[in-house]
Parts: sequence; C-alpha cells; structure tokens
Amino acid sequence: MTQNDTLRLAQEFLRRLGAEAGETAKLFSENLEWEIAGDIGVLPWIGQKSGRAAITDFINDSRAMIERISFGVHDVLASDDRAVILGSLASRVKQTGKTINTDFAIILTVANGEIIRFQMLEDSFAVSQAARG
Repeated sequence: MTQNDTLRLAQEFLRRLGAEAGETAKLFSENLEWEIAGDIGVLPWIGQKSGRAAITDFINDSRAMIERISFGVHDVLASDDRAVILGSLASRVKQTGKTINTDFAIILTVANGEIIRFQMLEDSFAVSQAARG
C-alpha cells in the first residue's frame, strides 16, 4: 500500500467509528492483532486479543459501558504500512459515573488494504481508576 492508501484507510476507520460495528469491522483482517495496554479485567476491551471480533466487541462493549463526552483527533500520520491517530477523549463510565480524560495514540498497521494490527496507547491508570470507581 502507499502512504496515501494507508492515510485513507485510517480516515475511513475514524469515519466508521460512529457506524454499526459490523461496518467498521470490514476494515479489519480476520486475523487482527488487538492491544490496549492497561488493567486487564477492568474493561473487556483492554488487553491482547486476536480476530476481527475484537473490534466489534470493542465498539459494542464501549457503547454499552461508556458515554462519549468528546473525541477529538489532532493529527493522522501515515507511512506505507502504518497510521498513527493522535487525539484526546473524554468519556463517562456509566457504572461509576466517573469521567476519563486522556490523550491517546491509535496505531494501525495495515497490509493488503486492511488493518492487521490495532494498538491504543492512553492513560491506562486513569481508565482503570474511573472504571473501578
């Protein structure tokens, strides 16, 4: 893929985040590698997973458990096989009522026109504290 192809795929991922989970999942490999570092067991999408179901579970579970307050993208950087999305978000954990405010980086690795690896870096301590109450 070219740098422009990778950039377009990352932008399409961001556009589809608000859509039905299955539509977003079509951008991802069946053999997706998923990683969001943090306190495993606090929220179901934190940890390492594999397979396309990781993205559909993330979208469905996060919508059920978290109320989005804001999601801002500051920059999208791309090379031939990787895109990095930099931004900030604020969310409210429905169960605890606590708010998460964090900057993030989403690293998408791509091959053959699909996302093969998803990695998100954020303030995992803040996320854990808000989710635990």
